[in-house]
Amino acid sequence: MRQELLEYNFDWMMGCLMDGGAKAAKSTPKEQQVLMRYMPYFNKTIDMILGEGEAGELFLKMMCRFFDNLLTAHEKGKKIAATTFCFSPAILYAVGAVPVTFEIMSALANMTWKRGAFDYLDFGCEVGLTETSCSSQRGALGAYFAGMTEELDFLVYDTPGVCDTNANSFVFTATYLNKPSYQLNYPQRLNDERTNRYHLEDYKYLIRFLEEQTGNPLDYDRLAEVLKEVEKQDTIIADIEDMQMLVPCPMPPIYNMFIYAGRFICSGLPEYTLALEKMREKVRENAEKGVSGLKSGVEKRRLYLCYIDHYTVDLNFWRWLDDHGISHLGSILSKSFAEGTGYAKELEGSTYSMDTSTPEAMLNSIAQLNARLPMVRSIRGPYDQPNMWLDETLAIAKAYKADCIIYNGTPGCRNTWGMVRPFARDLEKHGYPTHILYGDAFDDRVESWESTRTRLEEFFTVRGLL
Repeated sequence: MRQELLEYNFDWMMGCLMDGGAKAAKSTPKEQQVLMRYMPYFNKTIDMILGEGEAGELFLKMMCRFFDNLLTAHEKGKKIAATTFCFSPAILYAVGAVPVTFEIMSALANMTWKRGAFDYLDFGCEVGLTETSCSSQRGALGAYFAGMTEELDFLVYDTPGVCDTNANSFVFTATYLNKPSYQLNYPQRLNDERTNRYHLEDYKYLIRFLEEQTGNPLDYDRLAEVLKEVEKQDTIIADIEDMQMLVPCPMPPIYNMFIYAGRFICSGLPEYTLALEKMREKVRENAEKGVSGLKSGVEKRRLYLCYIDHYTVDLNFWRWLDDHGISHLGSILSKSFAEGTGYAKELEGSTYSMDTSTPEAMLNSIAQLNARLPMVRSIRGPYDQPNMWLDETLAIAKAYKADCIIYNGTPGCRNTWGMVRPFARDLEKHGYPTHILYGDAFDDRVESWESTRTRLEEFFTVRGLL
């Protein structure tokens, strides 16, 4: 790790970026213009977020709340829990712990720094992670391995489907940093009585681990508050997703990222609810006017990301979509499987609901929520088995009237790379032109954004989509 990088706390730097953006929201246009000159590496990212008006401002405030919680956790006597996007942080808030999600931290570094998370990615390999381990965790892990962050107290994660690189990253981290950890098993089936019983018992053991690590017994009144807030958030997201099915799509492309970033770090917090409410308000306004959420207001094509987005400085991927009139219909990260979700009607038994009537019901609710998070939900085995990745993608593509589908991941996504070609062929048979990106969502050195953009433009042109 270069000495100059060791001079600054990684978490503090990320928090300062969000804080600067949030403060800029209250500036006059002239003040913002001057301020952007002092944001040489992330001014376009902040500018794009602030361009979404109050929704963007509230998103940044939500991020500020997350970083404030993280940076002040220990002085407030709270424990910091490292976790993954495949695990809901709601239970951590209920036991008074502060979550930090590696994938979100990796994405932030890539979207705000010209050098991305390159140094941290490489340092992760220097201490023992392989270059084929998932860059979504490794992008932030290098900073944690180098001691450039707030100290972690314990780790909580689950086996996300059969994504061994994710799970192995957490096992390695727990060993390297000598921290306690708990791995929650994933359910082999959804809404199977025997599996549900096992999953609930596993979750109860998790609660014991959390109580032991935090020194706090689980406060079921607090858990009920958190879950009721989650239920509000699920309802708002369902409203937004229903309107996203309209033609033209009234939702700005970047809202997809706002939705899942909030879910992965602020689920159950009122700041996330406020941001969602403002997003719903804007989407509804566009829907009533019958206009697209794109900056141009003109929708030419509708795209569904069957896996994850592309995280590069200046939010280039989202800018490219906007410039070409392509509506972003969401990804495996943004979709919610709360009860009542429209596209889940074709996927029997794939939804969850909130029940706060008893402690047992609450634990079962959050365990079932956790089982519907990305990877756990869709990639638990063969892609073409009932209610798995193929069924889910086809159901969503049909409901949202997608014109095409794109796969984007990282070289570390070995589970999906092992089946993405037959998966793409099956999607093509159902009438959906499908493009496979060969870059790394978190590391532009694998394939530069310029090369990725060229291949995207080639796909859309050759397939007659532009």
